Amino acid sequence: MKQKETSDVTHESKDLKKCSIKELILFVTAVIFGTACSITSKAMMEQYSYGLDGKMEKFDKALFQTFGMFIGMLFALPMHWAVNFFHLDFPGYNSSLAAEPLQRGASLDNIAEGNTSSETESLLSNNKGIIVRNTTKCDKPMKTFFLLAIPSVFDLLATTLCMCGLRFVSVSIYQLLRGSGILFVALLKQSFLGTHLFKFQWLGIFWNSISVTLVGASALFRSSSGSEEETGGAKAFTGVMLILAGSFVQSMQFVFEEKVMSSSTDRNSTVPPLLLIGMEGLWGTLICVAILYPLAYYLPGTDHESIEDPFNTLAMIKNSSSIQLIFLLYFLSIFAYNVLAVLVTFMMNSIWHAILDNFRPITVWVVDLIIFYGFTKGELGESWTSWSYLQLSGMLTLLYGTAIYNAPNEGSLILMGQWWAFGANFSEEYQDIQYGRENEERFEKLYGTLLYEDPKSYHSLRESSLGAGKKESTTLAVSFHTLSLSGRFGKAKM
Repeated sequence: MKQKETSDVTHESKDLKKCSIKELILFVTAVIFGTACSITSKAMMEQYSYGLDGKMEKFDKALFQTFGMFIGMLFALPMHWAVNFFHLDFPGYNSSLAAEPLQRGASLDNIAEGNTSSETESLLSNNKGIIVRNTTKCDKPMKTFFLLAIPSVFDLLATTLCMCGLRFVSVSIYQLLRGSGILFVALLKQSFLGTHLFKFQWLGIFWNSISVTLVGASALFRSSSGSEEETGGAKAFTGVMLILAGSFVQSMQFVFEEKVMSSSTDRNSTVPPLLLIGMEGLWGTLICVAILYPLAYYLPGTDHESIEDPFNTLAMIKNSSSIQLIFLLYFLSIFAYNVLAVLVTFMMNSIWHAILDNFRPITVWVVDLIIFYGFTKGELGESWTSWSYLQLSGMLTLLYGTAIYNAPNEGSLILMGQWWAFGANFSEEYQDIQYGRENEERFEKLYGTLLYEDPKSYHSLRESSLGAGKKESTTLAVSFHTLSLSGRFGKAKM
């Protein structure tokens, strides 16, 4: 985006965090497409079509859905090229002039104290007194493009595991179990990155763990009921374990992306959002075509003596107009949701992206019930059973735990001894976060940019007087942990 005057930059960033009509429409649209991703994915697996041998088969092609997801992401590359070629204003891009948080010859301490030299000022300031540099080009080191192959592998494996698990559970159970990612990310960051988490965040993670237990139990009890076949419980358990394994692998991707992005000191190595989505889509597509599909075809399995036969998949698609329509909707929803989720993060903030993901289990379940009772007369969708109350308890627990974890931001619960806090009081930790928020706002006023948009600025702030005197994790109002969960360091997830 074009650089505004310094006095307007702070006001602009704060206005974007407010949920006006424009942002509300964007948020609702993202919820719709996010719900469509999950619904169409499950609906595709419930379709039947004629295969290579002319027999009717169920279209439960986990690898194909993963492949379709990457194809949908791949189309972000043309948008990235268009934004750069036509110098379009798009979140995460600077069409002409952009703020340069840290330039040579100027440190946070010096500028905060007013000790910048005239030479530095002449290098950094334009006629309006704004610190700028030209970022019209988007030249990235070649290693950056290859580095994006690593999160693509994580994403591919995670999505495949989750798609395999989705075959054995309802889509609402699938979506709720994906909430376990916050637990895995926290444990990995604590173990490998040495990241300090607040006590209230651990409490939120505890409630999310309870939620996963309740949701998993509801899936097992429902599948083991008399209305299901005897092996239903075993299949549901397999599905739950596969989805949890996929969430764990996805958390490895988040932590890897955060490690790479937060340790970078080269601004040119940071990746614009559309490029990140598109490159992960490109690498995922290449890996599917060159490695996974050949392995799935030649290794023995139940799909015409293969794990997944791509020729049988194509035959089933060709012989079913329903599969073709659902796949088109799936493809469009994947692409639209990833782009809209990026817009939510940049036009509002990363916490609203987290809220967006928390809305999806609710909307997915409601839509699935409507499809079952209102449109397909029980052929598709999900019915309400006696165990659905247990699932509902898990969903409410998930929302409660996530609201605690995201405090003290929008859509969160502040625990200061109220009845819903069950005696817990974390007022001191909230004060530490407020201290970090004030530092971030001070940084933004000085440099006309958000602190977490430049990893080099983040590390320099930690070493300056602005970041001194408090715990490392309180320097930012929104931690890198939250940013990684909500999409700041990666694409939106299915």
